[in-house]
Parts: sequence; structure tokens; C-alpha cells
Amino acid sequence: MAVPEKLIHEVLPVGMLQCNCSILGDPTTGEAIVVDPGDEVERIIEILHRHKLKVLAIVSTHTHIDHVGGLAALHRATGAPVLIHEADLGLYKTLDMQAQWLGIPTPETVKIRDFVKEGDTLRWGGFAARVLHTPGHTEGSISLVVEPGATTHAHKVQPAAALLLAGDTLFQGSIGRTDLPGGSFPKIMRSLHEKLMALPDEMIVYPGHGDLTTIGEEREHNPFLR
Repeated sequence: MAVPEKLIHEVLPVGMLQCNCSILGDPTTGEAIVVDPGDEVERIIEILHRHKLKVLAIVSTHTHIDHVGGLAALHRATGAPVLIHEADLGLYKTLDMQAQWLGIPTPETVKIRDFVKEGDTLRWGGFAARVLHTPGHTEGSISLVVEPGATTHAHKVQPAAALLLAGDTLFQGSIGRTDLPGGSFPKIMRSLHEKLMALPDEMIVYPGHGDLTTIGEEREHNPFLR
């Protein structure tokens, strides 16, 4: 099997809170994963169709409503399994309460049967993402690391650059809030220092909201990490 040409990575801010949904695809095999489909599933599907991608997995970095509102609709459209960390399953079951807080209708839910944990690897085509359990924003928050040169069972992965999908753990110049159910400031600081700040400075960070950054930029300039 040939080395993939380049990682397809489309970032689509969706919903009222503009959650960054990531579509990651292999142009050679047409396989993909979708991360944090919080809303506007018809736009996500349009991008999948444009790139002729088949979704192998739908992943949520955590189960706040703005990251999971589209799970059921995307699962129904693609048939792909929905993956979360099991520590966030209880939070997912409170979507009706979360919707009340925001004053919006409760989204449709899907029965989640598949879970990821620290150290798991998600694969699509010739690409792979490593799961980091990064609790603090929620108990089951995860981050995904895609690294150039990582190996799958078949061949080498060559994305354009190493990247991190940080969910709501790390933002440009800030960190995830910890005052919601499941939040813990000591835990998020431990996740940041022990997991994310252990990554290379040049790694590109795609936060759950807002603009991209790098590990090095946040190490140097983020007031929470000094």
C-alpha cells in the first residue's frame, strides 16, 4: 500500500458555541474519522461527500452538549461507531439538563457502546491518532495526537505536521473551564503539565473552540502554564 499523499483535515466551527469539529481523512483510501460533531451535521456530511470519505469512527473529546449534539444524526447517516471515554458517559446522559442551561432543545441521543482510554490508537487509512486521557474540564476529557512517522499495521503515517486535537483542555492563551459538573482545576493542571506540555513545541494544537496554536506558543505565553 502506498504512503498517503497528505492528511485531509477540515475544521468546521459548528453550533451556537462554535465548537471546532474536525474531519480527518486519508485521500488514498477514503477512510476518515470525525471529531466533535457538535451540530450542523448536514455541513459535516457535505464535506465528507466532497472528499468521498467513509467514516470509520465518530469521536467526542468530551460530552458537553456543544461537542456531542450531532452524534446521533451523524451516526445514523454514516453507521460509524461513536467513541468517548467511559468516564464521560454519565455526563452524556444529562444532555436534557445541559440543554436547559443553554435554553435550547435537547438533541437526539445515541446509545454509546464503544469507549476509548489512555494509550488507545484510532486508525483510518494510513493515519493514526493516539488517545490521551486529559481529565479536568470533564472527567472523561480526551485529546488526540496525530504524529508524523507513527506506524500503522501496514505502512508509515505522514501527515503534514504533528497535530493535537485538544478538545476543551487547552485553548490559545487559556485553558478549559473547570466550574461545570465533572470539572477539576487540579486535574486539568495535571493533564496540561504531565500530558500536553510533554509534547513537542512545534506540535500544532487545534482547540475545541477558537484559533489554532502550538505547544511552544502556549508553553511560553499561556498565563496558566507559566
